[in-house]
Amino acid sequence: MSISSYRPATLLVHGGVERSPYGETAEALYLTSGFVYESAEQAEATFTGAVSHYQYSRFGNPTVNMFEARLAQLEGAEACRATATGMAAVHAAMLSHLKTGDRVVASRALFGSCYWIVSTLLPRYGITSEFVDGTDLDAWAAALSTPATMVLVESPSNPMLEVLDLRAISDLAHKAGALVVVDNVFATPLLQKPFELGADIVVYSCTKHIDGQGRVLGGAVLGRKAWVEETLQPFIRNTGPSMSPFTAWVLLKGLETLSLRVTAASNSARRVADALAANPAVKRVL
Repeated sequence: MSISSYRPATLLVHGGVERSPYGETAEALYLTSGFVYESAEQAEATFTGAVSHYQYSRFGNPTVNMFEARLAQLEGAEACRATATGMAAVHAAMLSHLKTGDRVVASRALFGSCYWIVSTLLPRYGITSEFVDGTDLDAWAAALSTPATMVLVESPSNPMLEVLDLRAISDLAHKAGALVVVDNVFATPLLQKPFELGADIVVYSCTKHIDGQGRVLGGAVLGRKAWVEETLQPFIRNTGPSMSPFTAWVLLKGLETLSLRVTAASNSARRVADALAANPAVKRVL
C-alpha cells in the first residue's frame, strides 16, 4: 500500500519509518553526534557532496529525519526541517529568507516572542515591519498594496485565538510578492492544512500538541523542497538550532496519539462551549 493512501491516523503511526536491519518495532533512536565511514575515500566523497551519507547530527540524523518525514506527510508538505524549539523554527523560517531592505507584514495578534522578532530583531538588520489587525481584510489589503517580502500570521493565534482568513490573506500577499508563513500550532495538521489555503511555509512549536505531554521542546518548518534544501537547510546547518535525536524520538511517540488527543480535546471544548452558551450569565463564548 502506498503511503499516499494512508489516512491521517495511520500516518501518525507509520509515516516516515525507516527500519534498521534489526527490524525494531519502535523507531530506532540514533543517539550519536557523528557517523563513521568505510574508507577515507567515502569520507571525502561525503564531505564534498558527491555521495549522500550522514556526517554529523547537527546536519542530519536518522531519527530526526523520520520525524521530519512523518510530519511532512501528515501536513502534505514537500519537505520539513526540525529545530530545537518552536521559536527556533520561526526565527529560522524568517531569517533564512530575509535580508536588509526587505519588508514584513504581520498580524498584530502574535505570540510574544514572535512579536519581538518582528518588532525588535528584524529592524536591527534593516528589515522593515508593519503590524495589522489580522481579522481585517481591508487592513491587509492596505498594508499589501505595496511590495512585501514575507507575511507572518498565527491562526488560531496564541493566546487570543483569532481565526484568520488564510486564503484571502495569502492571495493578497502573493500579489504583493510575499511568502506567507503560518504558525499552525494550535490547529495541528489534523484540523487545518495551511498549504491548501495558500501558505508557502508552515511552522510549529512541537512542544505543544505534537508532544502533548510536556516532555520536550521542539519546532519544525515545512515548505517546498527547493526552498527547504536551498534556503532553510544551510541556515539551520550553519547556525545550529538543530533538534536532538532524543527529542525527535519522543515527538514520534507523541505523533502516534495526536489524533486521539486532538479529537478528545475538540469534543471536550465543544461540550464546554455549549454549556457556557446556554448559561444566561455568560455574554460571549469565543
